[in-house]
Parts: sequence; C-alpha cells; structure tokens
Amino acid sequence: MTRDSLGQTLAAREIEYESLQSEHGGYWRHDFIDHAYLYNLYFPPESLFEHYTERIHELVLNYPVAQGVLAGLVGDLIGQPAERLIVGNGAAEIIKILSGHVASKLIIPVPSFNEYVNAAPAANVIEFALDAPSFELDIDRFAAEAISGGADFAVVVSPNPPTSLLVSRSDLLHLLELLDGHDCTMIVDESFIDFAEDGYAQSLERDVSNHQNLAVLKSMSKAYGICGLRIGYLLSANEEFLGRLREGLHIWNLNGFAEEFLRLAPSIRQDFVESCESVRADRNAFYEDLGTVPGLTVYKPDANFILCRLPDESAYGPEIERHLFVEDNIYIKHCGGKTMPDADRYVRLASRTGDENRDLVLALAHAIEVTAER
Repeated sequence: MTRDSLGQTLAAREIEYESLQSEHGGYWRHDFIDHAYLYNLYFPPESLFEHYTERIHELVLNYPVAQGVLAGLVGDLIGQPAERLIVGNGAAEIIKILSGHVASKLIIPVPSFNEYVNAAPAANVIEFALDAPSFELDIDRFAAEAISGGADFAVVVSPNPPTSLLVSRSDLLHLLELLDGHDCTMIVDESFIDFAEDGYAQSLERDVSNHQNLAVLKSMSKAYGICGLRIGYLLSANEEFLGRLREGLHIWNLNGFAEEFLRLAPSIRQDFVESCESVRADRNAFYEDLGTVPGLTVYKPDANFILCRLPDESAYGPEIERHLFVEDNIYIKHCGGKTMPDADRYVRLASRTGDENRDLVLALAHAIEVTAER
C-alpha cells in the first residue's frame, strides 16, 4: 500500500469513526471488531435460526401475542408466576416507564448504566457517587441517602456497567431491610448476572415473593445474545407497582420473533448454561492477559466486560478509543461520559472470543505505548 493510499484509508476510517458516535447499534453493518457492546457470542444455537427459517412466513405475516401470554412464557422459563411479570421490548422499555413516568425520586449509584438517569427528569434523580478507586457500593451510606432524599425507588445494577462489579446477595438483602418501612422500592438490575461465577446463587429472583419492596429487572437481550430481538422483563410481587408499569406498555410491544424465542428458550436452556460457561472462561483469560499490559489498572470482573484505568502517562480514553478503531479496526468504549472521577482515563472492554481478546490486548498495549511517546 502506497503512502497516499494508506493516508486515504486512514482518513476514511476517521470519517467512519465520527459517524459511529451518533449511532446506538447496527454495528454489524460495519467491518470492525466490536469490543464495545456486550454480547454473549456463544448463544443462541444454530438450531434457533433454522427454526426461524422454517417459520419465517408465519412470524412476519401474523400478529404476535400480547402481555398476558408473554408473561406466562417468561414465567415458564424462570419458574415464576405470570402475574408477577411484565415483559418489555428490551429492558430499556421498562426503564423508560420506570424512570420517566413512575418514579417520583430515583436514586442510583454512579457510574452505572446511563439510561436510568437519561430517561428521568433531572429533578427526579439522585446520583450516589461510588468512591474511587474501588467503586464498591457502601450499603449503609446508600440507604441513608435514599431515605434522607425521599427516594421512592433505589436502583442497583449488579454486576454494574462499567465497573463489572457484583453486589453480593447478602448485601442487597441488608439494603432491602434498611429501606423497608420508608416507601422505597429496590430495583435490582441483574442483566449481567449470568456471567458471574455464582450468578444463580447471587440472584434475588427467588426472594421477590417475600418482599413487596423488591423488584428484579433483566435484559434478556444481553445474556442470551439476542440484542436484535429486544426482550427484557421485570419481576415483582407488588401488584400495585406492576399495574403502574403495565399502563405504559403498548398492547403488542414485542414482535413475533421475540415471542417465538420465548417459546423455544426452555428447550435450549442447557445450551444457554454452557454458553455462559464459555463466556466466563474467555473473560477470565482476558482479565489475566490485560494484567500484563504495563501501567494498566485492571478491575477484576464479574460480568462479560472489564473496566481498566489507563496509565497516567498514556493518552486519555477518547484518544485510545479512536486510535484502536483507526489503526486496528477495533472498537471499544471509553468512559468519558460516565459520572466518575477522571472518567476519561477509563475504558470498558467487552470480552469476545479468546483470539479476539488476545488481539485487543496486544493492540491496546501498543496504543498506550505510542500515545505516551507523543
């Protein structure tokens, strides 16, 4: 490749990078390695796509079922009564209703998934800062601020993006006790819990029946690798709360492809369990390899992504992100938009396959080295 053609290629890559900043998906249409979005790359199995191919006409031409049947399908999958469930067009639909229309005052530890804050009026949100460098949740201080601030909803995402840290079940049950009697419902977002080493044991889904002030929210899109199908659910025993959320749902809020997935999911449950084991194995090796990058602070992850703090002498996160995309065809996420100290010195790296993770480690080490020399 000549110098001129190389320059043209890099210029085109710069233009493509800039266009991605306003997109929120559709990355598969671009030819790069996506270490930004958080997929389970080992699920669903090929048999699901073969089934869709056989049913494509029926799924496209017919109306899907509505909320009552959808709740029953999710209930069959997770072993819960349908009346305790609402099913959303991704967890994002439920979050929009919760933050934007149901909550009067919502408190959430930050940094975290931005949509809880973005979907709410600014005056209705309390952002509880997680202390650096550990970013661990202080349960007692969080409860005290929720109560003093008059929060009617307290959200905890566990494991939490971008930190990838899980809050233990025992700590969350303690938080639930502290909030009891203060008209504050605790929402535990468990979208990434299947990737934790003991995720099933740490889940609070089995505790919902005993606590009116507890709800568990989950994005199936992430854990099951079906981001294009858009399925999420909320589980609660509080009928009044569920009723308020249901008022914000459309009558056909999921399409036929999502419905069909829910019908098939129980039959491929073992495939899902094994896929999560593969994700954890790749993630653990990725964590070890990242630890070899000089100066990089690597947080031990519980989810399928890893938070890293860049060395002080390297470039900031946005420049590292740009460099990896333009020079190495790899897309990551810097944390510059997160509410955290020195946010633009952190990057969040999604774990993919073993080979792709190793390629990213090498590219990241090189990017840190060359940007430090500028």
